[in-house]
Amino acid sequence: MPKHPSIHELYEAAVQHVETDLNFGRRVYKRHNKTEPKQIREDFCGTAKLAAYWVKQNPTHKACGIDLHQPTLTWGKQHHLAPLTPDEQARIDLRCEDVLTTHPPNVDLIFALNFSFCIFKQREQLLTYFKNVRRGLKKNGLFILDIYGGTESIAVKNNETRDVSGFTTQEGIDIPTFEYIWDQAAYNPINHHTTCHIHFNVPGIKRYTRAFTYHWRLWTLPEIREIMQEAGFKKSEVYLHDFDENGESDETFRLRSTYENAEGWVAYVVAVNT
Repeated sequence: MPKHPSIHELYEAAVQHVETDLNFGRRVYKRHNKTEPKQIREDFCGTAKLAAYWVKQNPTHKACGIDLHQPTLTWGKQHHLAPLTPDEQARIDLRCEDVLTTHPPNVDLIFALNFSFCIFKQREQLLTYFKNVRRGLKKNGLFILDIYGGTESIAVKNNETRDVSGFTTQEGIDIPTFEYIWDQAAYNPINHHTTCHIHFNVPGIKRYTRAFTYHWRLWTLPEIREIMQEAGFKKSEVYLHDFDENGESDETFRLRSTYENAEGWVAYVVAVNT
């Protein structure tokens, strides 16, 4: 039995909220189409937790997951696909492919979450990706991505710590409440290139220094929407949250045309393939 949890398990516990993401996607899709989505694609899917959760929700659901990193896909197959029923496994398609060139069957919803598209630092790259996404959507399908911003998003800081509730791994390891540390190590205002790290501190087990490192371009909301339009999407929308009494996100994302800037916020951007 392994002595330490995988960094993927810590990441999923600290960062991913697949039920929130999928509920948002269903709500917005139904608002636009008056019907429920059936097929989704998860780009930059990593462990494919979102895709696996989707096929478990309904016997009519199908999912496709795309990622370039085979070891992470393999881990996801072992931890998220293996527990599925044979029918559920048959309705999920994982591909080790490039999101810039992949051509799986068209779907109702395509997700690109956890700011993963920021790996594309050049406008031409992002435009190529958005064009390929549009080709992969059915008529009136939606493309949903998320992006962060706010006054602190462009500052170098390494002390943003958040406690994450403990859990028990599939291997039976009890993980206590642990620290998730977001480390913005560098930011260049000339080109918006940023380097960020994720660290984990699990009491009594291990400190995971630079468990994940990202070299991104922090795209702005108007840039994203303009490139979506250039890619052929006729309409895009921005959904942002409010804050609770503790200054944290209330996790309720509403359609906005104006928004008061804050130290930090997360937005969904939705493009409609009309």
